[in-house]
Formats: sequence, C-alpha cells, structure tokens
Amino acid sequence: MSDQGGNPALDAAKSRHGYVMGLAGWSGSGKTTLAEKLIAALTARGLDVATIKHAHHAFDADVPGKDSYRHRAAGARQVIVSSQARSVVFTENRDREEAPIEALLATLVPADIVIVEGYKREPIPKLEIFRTATGKPPLFPNDPLIFAVATDDASALPASSPQILDLNDIEAITAHICALAGRGDVAAAS
Repeated sequence: MSDQGGNPALDAAKSRHGYVMGLAGWSGSGKTTLAEKLIAALTARGLDVATIKHAHHAFDADVPGKDSYRHRAAGARQVIVSSQARSVVFTENRDREEAPIEALLATLVPADIVIVEGYKREPIPKLEIFRTATGKPPLFPNDPLIFAVATDDASALPASSPQILDLNDIEAITAHICALAGRGDVAAAS
C-alpha cells in the first residue's frame, strides 16, 4: 500500500525498516493489548520488532533520584543510559515541538517490522482496532491507509469495510501483517 501525501522524510525513515505499520483505534479499543500479542507472535516467528508508542500526556519513564533523572533535572536535553542489557535515550522536548514520526523512525535501529501505536493521523498503513463498546464510529471511512479492521464484532461494521479480522485470532492477524510486510514465508511458531 502506498502512502499518500508524498513526505520524502517519512519515506526515507520508513525505508530503513522492513515494514512500518500503525495500530489505530479509539481509547479503550485494545491497541496496547493487541500490540503486546503481535510483538510476541512476530518475535516468535523470528522477526525483529520495534515499536513507537504515542502518549497524549506528560510521562516519566525515569526514576526520581537516579543519576539519569538527576542529569535531566539539572538541564541536560539528552541523557543516554546504557548497560550490557539495554540502552535508553531520554530526550527533553521542553519548549520544542513533539518529535515528528519520521524523526522517531529514523532514530530506531532498523527492524523487520515497526509497530506504531497511536499516531492515527500519520500517513502510514494501519490496522484499525474497533470495538463497539467504545461507542465511537470506525476510523476507516476517513482513512484510506487502514488496510484491515480487527474487531470483536464483525456484524457491527458495514459491508464497505476493508478486510475484517477477528480481534481474538492473533495468528490470523499476524499472518496478514507478515504477508503485507513481504514476510509471508515466515512460519508460525510451533
């Protein structure tokens, strides 16, 4: 599926990865739960997965009192904490704009599949998570980049819906994403 809008910076950032896709849905639809299941299923197939998660509020992933927190509190714009187990980069936006999706994608180490949770208005292919319990309408009628809808109630969607997937059938969703990513040859974990 081609993106619309012709954003060369986004295209360049996406080209570093095998496939970039979003999970879009209203709050409470189950995006994070599906992301967890997809990550587990895709990595079980041997794929390297990275994620970008959008937060609509201020958050702190650092621990007050720790050296990294103290460095940021003292005014450092970026702090990298690294060990043999993992590395983390903290960037303070302060009065700067939120980093655009292309900058975040360019920051990631190349991955087979990048799952972007949130950012529902970005011009990337998306899987919509739709639950009638949210009381909100589906997003796909206003977003041609939604390639499928994962739902717990297919009967609540119109016939004009893109491909409908059972939200509870993680293997079918994973297989669909692998096919779109050109990784249909990757066998399901046994």
